[in-house]
Amino acid sequence: MDSLFAARSTMAISLGFHIIFAIVGMIFPLLMSYAHFKWLRTKDNDYLILTKWWMKGLGIFFATGAVSGTALSFELGLLWPTFMKHAGPIFGMPFSWEGTAFFLEAIFLGLYLYGFKYLRPWIHWLTGLGVGICGVSSGIFVVAANSWMNSPQGFKWIDGRAYDVDAVAAMFNPAWFSQAQHTVITAALAVSMGVLGIHAYFIYKKKNMVLNRKAIKIALPFFLVSALLTPISGDYSAKDVAKRQPLKLAAMEAHYDTETRAGLWLGGLPDVENQTVNYGIKLPGLLSFLAFGDIDAKVQGLNDFPREHWPPVVPVHIAFQIMVAVGTFALGLAVLILIFMLRKKDYLKSNLILRLLIIGIPLGLIAVEAGWTVTEVGRQPWIIYGIMKTAEAVTPMPGLQYMFFTFTALYLFLAIMVSWLMYRQFRLFQTEEANNA
Repeated sequence: MDSLFAARSTMAISLGFHIIFAIVGMIFPLLMSYAHFKWLRTKDNDYLILTKWWMKGLGIFFATGAVSGTALSFELGLLWPTFMKHAGPIFGMPFSWEGTAFFLEAIFLGLYLYGFKYLRPWIHWLTGLGVGICGVSSGIFVVAANSWMNSPQGFKWIDGRAYDVDAVAAMFNPAWFSQAQHTVITAALAVSMGVLGIHAYFIYKKKNMVLNRKAIKIALPFFLVSALLTPISGDYSAKDVAKRQPLKLAAMEAHYDTETRAGLWLGGLPDVENQTVNYGIKLPGLLSFLAFGDIDAKVQGLNDFPREHWPPVVPVHIAFQIMVAVGTFALGLAVLILIFMLRKKDYLKSNLILRLLIIGIPLGLIAVEAGWTVTEVGRQPWIIYGIMKTAEAVTPMPGLQYMFFTFTALYLFLAIMVSWLMYRQFRLFQTEEANNA
């Protein structure tokens, strides 16, 4: 295992693990606050039970996410010292704001966890809402830093050094809004799908029907809105990528030759050597429309770029297909539920909908992982797009494979512990003791 591969693998494992906790920290507090709001307005004890149960789950995810996030901050300096040397002064501002948001989030969470008996009810509710607002803000600031890597601006690059740094211009680079809005919307989709699926499972098993129905009614608006917005958000992001990173778009669609009326692949496994796609269905003209809103538009292919600048086509294409497939599944499920609601039918009495909701538990999280694969792997071989290659930024320190194995073992341990703790919470949630909380 060479140093570059070990460093990239370590970062991939760390980011892949941490992103789950990051999106939970963004959206889950809002669900918790909504349940708390319902309790304050109605004094229905079921909403208090949901609030406290979701509060405990949030505490588990927040504590673990703090560990993985701290590890990531160390990895940036340890694994990519050349990158941090040049990029740190440029995109340090969103990182500092992210740290501030995380600090405030931790304070609000502490007040919320211990404030039931010591704070006035609506003040206590505001601290919970503050956790969610700070969580979303923290995610946006991190994405702003990442978007700069995809669309660097706010400096002059002369002889391998950055001059005339404008931190504000760097933070609000051309990619930041596209990535930020898509991250927030898909985070809401992933978390709400998970929450809906868990409570749908309990309804399917005929457990605590009233309580779980109320939980679903709280999470459902988040799911419906995000499921309907995700295709629009994805279309906006695709057009932005086509404009700024045409090579990434070509890799996403395994599009080799520049052509008008370029076709969009559904599925398929790219054969890079023969420049074909096997086992897929090609829809004529749709890639041109996706990229530029014009079915006759010309879309650049991979062959327009030097081969050494190509990202890994196979994983990028597969990840993109997974992301699109999950988004389509969520949209179809949202439309199906809306049809039931418009016809004034109880969608929770439909075994089909319950089963689809249960199937959706992991799908949103898988889509988030796939989306970040497209973003990060699709940028390769650049760590700063068009400026610095990843190979130029890696540390010369030997023995990086040991760091990879260490962090992999750490994250496996944390994953097992979180899974066990959440399973324990699921069981407690269904007990009579939980219902008398």
